[in-house]
Formats: sequence, C-alpha cells, structure tokens
Amino acid sequence: MAKYKLVCFDVDGTLIDNVTFSWQVFHEYFQTDKHRREDAKRKFFNGEISYLQWAEHDISLWKEKNAKKQDFLMAIGHLRLMEGAMETLNELKKNGLKLAIISGSLNIILERFIPDYGKFFNDVFLSRIYFDEKGEISKVEATEFDMDAKALALKKIAEREKISLKECVFVGDQFNDLKIMEESGLGIAFNCNHEGLKRTADICIEKKDLREILKHII
Repeated sequence: MAKYKLVCFDVDGTLIDNVTFSWQVFHEYFQTDKHRREDAKRKFFNGEISYLQWAEHDISLWKEKNAKKQDFLMAIGHLRLMEGAMETLNELKKNGLKLAIISGSLNIILERFIPDYGKFFNDVFLSRIYFDEKGEISKVEATEFDMDAKALALKKIAEREKISLKECVFVGDQFNDLKIMEESGLGIAFNCNHEGLKRTADICIEKKDLREILKHII
C-alpha cells in the first residue's frame, strides 16, 4: 500500500525555475510604485488588510499601467519549466497519486509553461487573472489560500478525499510554505534558500531537478 496519496506543489521556484515570487516579476516589469507596494505589504503583515485586499491592491497597480496579456507574457519570457517537472508529474500520476497546486502564483504562468495542467492536477489553488478580447485585464480572482492559509487548502482536499494529512506531501521553497509544510506528512524543501523552511522540512533537495523528489514519495 502506498505511503502517500496526495502530492501538492508550489509554483514559483518549484514547478517554474528562475523566479522567487511571480508578483514581484510583474511589478518590476511594469515598474509599479515601490512605495505603494511596500505600504500594502506592511499593512498585510501587520494585520491591517486581508490577503485578498493586498492582492487586489497590487493588481490595481498593474491596471494603472494599462498592462495587457502580451505584456504579462513578455514579463515571464525569461522563466522556464523546472528541470524534470513533466517527467515527475507523469510518474506520480502513473503511480496513482492525486496531485494539487497550492500557490500564491498566477494562472498565466501555469498556462504558459504547462498549458494542459488540468490533465495532471486534481485541484488548483492559485490566483487567476482574466483578459478580454483586447488583451486587457477583465477580471481577477485572487486566491485566499496563500501564506498560512495554504494549510487550509491542503486540509480541504484531504477532508474531501478522506486522506490523512500524514499521507500528504508538500513540495515548496519559500517562507509562505512554512505552515503547510508543518501540516504535511512529508515536507520537501526544493530549490530552497529559506533557512526556516529548510529546518521545518523533512527533506531538503538542492539539486534543481524535480525528479529528485520521486524516490522519497514512490
């Protein structure tokens, strides 16, 4: 009997290489107001605004720049799929594991690098940005499952699928993965330079090849 039944992934720095936080990539590309960004970030971490309010604030800065879909795609032109990502997803699916994304990243990145991601992932928790026929932002659905709330998304899936948290794996790389990694049966810090997450993780993988996680799961 398989020890693990569900494997959850972060996106930025885990499934996708050359990025720490995708929101930061877009802010730098669009040259949004750094002071306003930092003010909103401070308010969130001080508990003055919710995560959704923080996300909506930052997205409004992109709208002010009249950012279009093509601009977003240009901004992520230097990113690439993590080495071994597709082989890893295929192998996990072949072995009957359920897969999920629990990330603060944006759907445009996933669609660019894994266009058929719906074939692999049973659940996808991330922020979504939609564009109209002119390529302008038409709608935004910011995830409520980032930071500590990533653990809530994990619990939602586990409860629905009647899976114990001990049978769940989380693979991530940053401070916003701390809580979900604590809750998972197996926490893998992958491509990680955050010392706190490394201490929390059960396994640390420094080699940037996602296939390295397979021997610990299957």
